[in-house]
Formats: sequence, structure tokens, C-alpha cells
Amino acid sequence: MPDRRDDRMTLSPPLRETLLAVSATMAAARDPWWIITGAAVALHGVDAGLVGDVDVLVSVADGHGILAAIGVDPDVRPAHPKFRSALFGTWHPPPLPVEFMAGFCHYEAAQWVAVQPRTRERIAMAGGAVFVPDRTEMEWMLRRFGRPKDIVRADRLAAAG
Repeated sequence: MPDRRDDRMTLSPPLRETLLAVSATMAAARDPWWIITGAAVALHGVDAGLVGDVDVLVSVADGHGILAAIGVDPDVRPAHPKFRSALFGTWHPPPLPVEFMAGFCHYEAAQWVAVQPRTRERIAMAGGAVFVPDRTEMEWMLRRFGRPKDIVRADRLAAAG
């Protein structure tokens, strides 16, 4: 898959530094992984509004290895009413918190639905690369999550078309 560099990308310094830390950490991954939600919208060159963290979807196997490698214990809090993960951990040393999610699901139509992107775009940055679902899939995912901030981001992705 060819690299995509988006010259329209304007990432805040904390977001850029955090994404580079994720890129370096995920070099050990064996399975596909993705950045999703606000950071992914920003990586598509679209105004995501305030990006307060970076969400990373990983496989359960990679999740255990990555969390151990960075010294993060899995979170054992009860699941959010709309979201849950088989494995979840938050990494705090980068400028923005990084939330690693394996077996990630969202609640929709009275059932838990697995979030498993079908598309994967490699975004090259000076010093690393990260992966995101393509623009159409990211928009669709945000609409399904349904939170007000997700709908705003989905609308911005659609408008940027």
C-alpha cells in the first residue's frame, strides 16, 4: 500500500509528537492497527476540533504485548454504556493520552457491535507512519458512534469529501 502524505494536515505539536510515539510503539505490532476518532479525522486533513487523546485499535494479542512493553496495566473499570473493549489501557507519557483498545465494541440497536475497520491507509509523517480507516469508513464509524462530537466530525469529513 503506498504512503499517503497529506499536505493539508495541520497537526498540533502535542498531537504530532503523540502520533510519532504511537508509530514507534506500534512498530512491534504483528497485526493491523488503526488510529480512529478525532486524531484520524485530523490525519485526513480535516478540522477535528479539540483532539484530547489518541485512540488506537489493536488486536488482543498485540494489545497485551504493547501494554506490557510500555508498562501500562490493563484498565479494569466497568465498561462505558456505549463502548467496551476486551482489553483497554491508557498510556500517559506522550503529550496526549493514548488509549489502546482491543476487541472494541459499541452498543447499537440493543446489541454490542464489534468495531473492525475494513480499510487501512498508511499516513507517512516525518519520523514515522500511522494507519487510519479511509475517510468514508471513518465518517461511517463516527456516525454509528453517535455522540455529538462524533457527528460534528463526521459532517466535517463529509463536507471535505
